[in-house]
Amino acid sequence: MPERRLVAGLDLGSTKTCAVIAELAGDLPRAPLAKILGVGIAKNSGVRRGMVRDIDETTRSVAAALKDAERMAGARVPDVTCGIAGEHVAARNSTGVVAVSGEEITAQDIARVNEVARAVSLGREHELLHDIPQEYVVDQQHGISDPVGMTGTRLEVDMYLVTVQSTAAQNLRKSVQRAGYRVADLVLEALAASYAVLTDDEKELGVALVEVGGSSTGVAVFHEGKIRHLASLKYAGSHVTSDLVQGLGVTQSDAERLKERHGAAYTPLVDAGEMVSLPSTPAQGARTASRELVAHIIHQRVDEIFQLVGREFERAGYGAGRLPAGIVLSGGTAHLPGMVELAREVFAAPVRAGHPELGISGLVDSVQAPRYAVPVGLVLYAARKHAQGAAPGVLFGGAPEKLFGPLKRWLQDFF
Repeated sequence: MPERRLVAGLDLGSTKTCAVIAELAGDLPRAPLAKILGVGIAKNSGVRRGMVRDIDETTRSVAAALKDAERMAGARVPDVTCGIAGEHVAARNSTGVVAVSGEEITAQDIARVNEVARAVSLGREHELLHDIPQEYVVDQQHGISDPVGMTGTRLEVDMYLVTVQSTAAQNLRKSVQRAGYRVADLVLEALAASYAVLTDDEKELGVALVEVGGSSTGVAVFHEGKIRHLASLKYAGSHVTSDLVQGLGVTQSDAERLKERHGAAYTPLVDAGEMVSLPSTPAQGARTASRELVAHIIHQRVDEIFQLVGREFERAGYGAGRLPAGIVLSGGTAHLPGMVELAREVFAAPVRAGHPELGISGLVDSVQAPRYAVPVGLVLYAARKHAQGAAPGVLFGGAPEKLFGPLKRWLQDFF
């Protein structure tokens, strides 16, 4: 009986950790599938704003989520592909230029020009997470995705570099290692989610993924099949919860429950006469509030988040009318009623919720919600890497010599 090839994705949020285990399946190596075998969720209070604040609590949460997923899958995984996000994430454009070594451009020339583009000063505080070639230029001819075999004397690359704070990455790895697992890769959460919820046609036309998590909101803009802009905003679902705490005079945990049970992000959807019971102390006595008030508090904060996202679109040159395929919402906060309606109003563009369904089989119903976009995207990343025989990190850059052959052709299709 052939050995099962298992992959695992781990999403560490500010309120919970989610682990997904899948088996590599499908038409290899061109169209791998992730057959979902197990899902595990555990409470987590050790991560804030994308950074580990309590390593013991985070380790406990990671172990609990992965053990639950392993029990469901009936197998153990030694390593995981882990998502990372937060306001410490930064992105920049970089260019590299080299003289072509012979009559034709070779893989070695590509490796050299990529290395030049990556050679930027990051300092000790940051590490390179992803390096994504946008285009190659041969003797002033732009828009080339694969220059190998072309004739030219000067080769350039436009590259998009994504960096993270070194301590944030190290503490995340340490939490996973203490739980008994190895981190195979770190992947930006917004990019991971795009694997699970964006189609190739959407990325070609122009689409934005907005990943509204617990402690940060990730933005990824795609156009002509390429990643054009990435950003991480510090406002997200935890700020909605904090607003409910302040506005309703309830505890953090009670505010979270109110948001889940009675929350809505678009006030017009709520019956103005509907009342909800508020948790109270003996001194407060029995209390109620209109569901319209709860929705109004949420509406105001989510509207602010979307306004900030809109500024990112403008900053990247993808303002009104520049995203024909619209906007896709994912993340734990995206499941709130009214998120799509409010986003349509703010962005004046097509909007849909991103339910993971691309490239997966097995227990699909277990992950059919926007909150699973990141962990499902992480297992898809890992599945494709395993299917193509790539080294860790190679799907968004990595070792140049690995980029030629089937994996390189797939990368050109994806980006």
